[in-house]
Amino acid sequence: MAAPRASLRLVAPVWNGGTSGIRGLSRAVDPEGSQRKGRALLQFLADRFYDVEAVRGYLLQKQVLKVLQKNRSFTYIKERYGPYVAGASFILKQGGAVKFQDKEWMRPNGRGLSGELWKLREVPVEAVDASGCAINYQGLDNLLALRELQSLSLRCCPHVDDWCLGRLHQLADSLRELSLAGCPRISERGLACLHHLRNLRRLDISDLPAVSNPGLTQILVEEMLPDCEVLGADRAQSLKLGPEEQPRDTASSPIPA
Repeated sequence: MAAPRASLRLVAPVWNGGTSGIRGLSRAVDPEGSQRKGRALLQFLADRFYDVEAVRGYLLQKQVLKVLQKNRSFTYIKERYGPYVAGASFILKQGGAVKFQDKEWMRPNGRGLSGELWKLREVPVEAVDASGCAINYQGLDNLLALRELQSLSLRCCPHVDDWCLGRLHQLADSLRELSLAGCPRISERGLACLHHLRNLRRLDISDLPAVSNPGLTQILVEEMLPDCEVLGADRAQSLKLGPEEQPRDTASSPIPA
């Protein structure tokens, strides 16, 4: 009887950190593309990985590490320049925008943080637009110290989830506007945590894929926050029942014997 074949473990070899690292991969997939470059890419992968699953695992690990790096605590800046500058620096590094009190909106300029930023250590941040940013639970540490924050947009943030919403109660005294539209990881459970935000006057919960019944959820949130304008799905559409949930027409239905 032949000996069983050893199964191949889906583990990538240790990255050698050489000059043909991930930059080599980017060169190999240059848009110009050719058979030679295609062979170079295949050789690059064969030299470092056992199979496609190992490649996927490596790239996923790199992505996770990148998100963690983006959400590190700006402790040094906070200690030196205060929480307002630290929070603004965090958002600008993420590609978002901030508005200091009585100032114009400040956005990334591609040349690093603005020199004006360091002069605003005593000026509160009143609005943050973090739409599409990679903020997660850990990264919120940089925003929760902004106790005068009135407007916060987390629109389409892929890593904002129910656990994140459970932390926003720390901004309950100041927060007036909040946008969670398009966040794929927010469900009804997270929205229930917003009952602490009694000073909210405008809340956008539209386009939340993890919410099973948007129309009903909007009604419940409106009851939970009666002084807040809640933007959400078209209720008439979202409250429609499925075929199995439609009430039966007893007039036309046969009466069981």
